[in-house]
Amino acid sequence: MSISTPQNPPLAAALITVATIFIAATTLLAKALGTDFLGPTLHPLQISHGRFLFAFIAISMAVGALRFKLQRPEWRLHIGRTSCGWLGITLMFASVAYIPLADATAIAFLNPVFAMLLAIPLLGEQVGRWRWGAAGVALIGAMILLRPTPDSFQPATLLALGAAAIMGLELIFIKKLAGRERPLQVLWFNNALGMLIATAAVLPVWQMPTALQWGALAALGTLMACAQACFVNGMARADASFVAPFSYATLIFATLYDFLGFGVIPDWITLTGAGVILTGAAVLAWREGRQKTAPSLQDPSVNQARVKP
Repeated sequence: MSISTPQNPPLAAALITVATIFIAATTLLAKALGTDFLGPTLHPLQISHGRFLFAFIAISMAVGALRFKLQRPEWRLHIGRTSCGWLGITLMFASVAYIPLADATAIAFLNPVFAMLLAIPLLGEQVGRWRWGAAGVALIGAMILLRPTPDSFQPATLLALGAAAIMGLELIFIKKLAGRERPLQVLWFNNALGMLIATAAVLPVWQMPTALQWGALAALGTLMACAQACFVNGMARADASFVAPFSYATLIFATLYDFLGFGVIPDWITLTGAGVILTGAAVLAWREGRQKTAPSLQDPSVNQARVKP
């Protein structure tokens, strides 16, 4: 079954921009929880568990309030998508405890590049020179942010890079799922399955959060649910090539939050690497927009992580 939504580019741009504000806030909360800012450091598995638990509660409330009827889902696609989303966001939350939010956010923008590369063997897609060039530029930006010298290399950046790769695989599942189910159903099953996976994974490392940490976990999950809702509805109302540039505002808000919350000022390496990655990602989005016959690889709900955190 194909699902269609009336096109409204201005509304789509507004929804995507609001989503970036929420997503950047989730990374800030993840960083606060992954350090001793709000109490004893929480394990990344516990942070991702809170993200899925409270997002599931928020979306379930919306489903109940709207009396939304869930249809039979594509279980295989949902399980594959959610497994990748859970692992990707967990790695992302682990990375932001050690590196600036701007670095982690910029590296996360590589997920469409990894999706493009994975689509070759998994979907049999052909990649032209423009897309290879855009991917190469973005990967150069990632190498800059990795700071590959003995004195400046930060191992935690590899966690963010792994998160981008896993979320790139998630985009493959989303591409197959796109248009088959209504957005609210996709969000509900994603967070329901994510909560189950995260609950099983967190048991060995779970510890009682402080009152502030409970509040931060609840806020993180609720903000992520709101971000997902905005992204899904925004992506449904305009071409991915149009809305993709607005998603890059996540980097701006993440940098701002990191400065206000932790006093982190991005250095020239961060600015250069982020600029190169965004250039490559922008060219890739533009090229995807030119390929009218090929569905987009842009993900409306990650966790994005894009993000989704």
